[in-house]
Amino acid sequence: MPVALSNRTLDQLPPEVRVPRYDRSTLKPGIVHIGLGNFHRAHQAWYLHRLMDEGLAQDWAIIGAGVRPADAQQRERLLEQDCLTTLIELDPSGKSAEVTGSMIGFVPVAEGNAPLVAHMSDAHIRIVALTVTEGGYYRDADGGFDADHADIRHDAETPDAPRTAFGAMVAALRQRRDAGTGPFTCLSCDNLQGNGDILRATVVGLARLSDPELADWIDANASFPNSMVDCIVPATGPSELALAREFGIDDKAPVTHENFRQWVIEDAFCAGRPDWDKVGATFTDDVHAFEAMKIRMLNGGHQIIANPGEILGIETISGCMAHEGIRAFFRKIEAEEIAPHVAAVPGRTPEEYLDLIDRRFSNPEIRDTTRRVAFDGSSRHPGFLLPTIREALKANTPVEGFALSQALWARMCAGTREDGSTIEPNDPIWGQLNAAALEARERPAAWLEQRGIYGDLGSHSAFADAFARWLTDLYAEGTEATLARYAG
Repeated sequence: MPVALSNRTLDQLPPEVRVPRYDRSTLKPGIVHIGLGNFHRAHQAWYLHRLMDEGLAQDWAIIGAGVRPADAQQRERLLEQDCLTTLIELDPSGKSAEVTGSMIGFVPVAEGNAPLVAHMSDAHIRIVALTVTEGGYYRDADGGFDADHADIRHDAETPDAPRTAFGAMVAALRQRRDAGTGPFTCLSCDNLQGNGDILRATVVGLARLSDPELADWIDANASFPNSMVDCIVPATGPSELALAREFGIDDKAPVTHENFRQWVIEDAFCAGRPDWDKVGATFTDDVHAFEAMKIRMLNGGHQIIANPGEILGIETISGCMAHEGIRAFFRKIEAEEIAPHVAAVPGRTPEEYLDLIDRRFSNPEIRDTTRRVAFDGSSRHPGFLLPTIREALKANTPVEGFALSQALWARMCAGTREDGSTIEPNDPIWGQLNAAALEARERPAAWLEQRGIYGDLGSHSAFADAFARWLTDLYAEGTEATLARYAG
């Protein structure tokens, strides 16, 4: 029978399962992490866990946190098993399991976020990190801080009972300033180019709405390192729960992941940091090139293949890569339209990176669903693809594949697959997207008129004309024929 995961049962797990080599009872907190999804537990928490295995960073343990109702459910699951997580690596050559223990607590999730503010105000907390998704940073269509969002207005008007993670950070930094504790490092671990700069703009911008002096203090004293994170981590469902049981572990929230990780971090920490570089992370003064390569090629590539995959009813990303037309589309747009706008990084050219992500996306052991990758396109397309489109237009380089990628997104948002089945809503603004997509079937410009997403891109004829042509072809000839025409 599978063993219920807990501190008490670690020595009862099968010998092939790697377990923590450190005494978890002696760990002390140093990090609050907001957003305890699968990615954080397979990535940042793993690096810290492996550092602890080396006898280091014992005073940097993680306290989990969240600000959404769903976070309360995750809290219950993790506390029930002493905040341990089973990580299952899905290597085509074989699977392996490891239990990580770098997280030691989870803040109660409460309206007004008083428990979260209190934990972040504690002088022992020196880093507050976040994985709140690309769309969670309250940015406007131009990429700036959206001071008019209802959540931001609420936190500016009631700073002692904030609704957002950023409002809670501002409240905690206010308490630390007043107590003479000093600031903490604010560390974004989301897939955004310049994520530290974006986090600074959000936190400082929010503080300025209610307390300009505090905003100046945060801007001058807190640090916001940029970072690049990379690991493919599918959502957890019945098959992942069953896989953990096959390893002899009853884990209510196991995580599967690929056999690849990368973490590149700007070395700018105002209150100290763990030595993550001793277990494979990279500290650098120039994260931008790594960020650009990963976000434009990998994250952008995910959107490129997920939309046609959804239209054709292909369930997984590896299944999309097994489709000859989708893979040819992916390879051509990456090589001819994205890579020319990506610089090499130490040890890897864009061409080598394309081959790497081709292999990673094609891993049949990773059951990363097309639906998960296609989720929240209204944040992911502006973050991962549209900046490169703008550069291509400015440089007068090809945009045909880019235009087709956007036509495929519009076709997907029409809400039906080519076999007539329904594509269920899959975006926070699905209603808007669906209405624009349906109108665009007869008048393609309607899709690009969503200025909150595209800004002025619809006014560039080279892009808009190609988009209209591709969308018309998708409806007239179908996805496979259209992809084949582009790939040649």
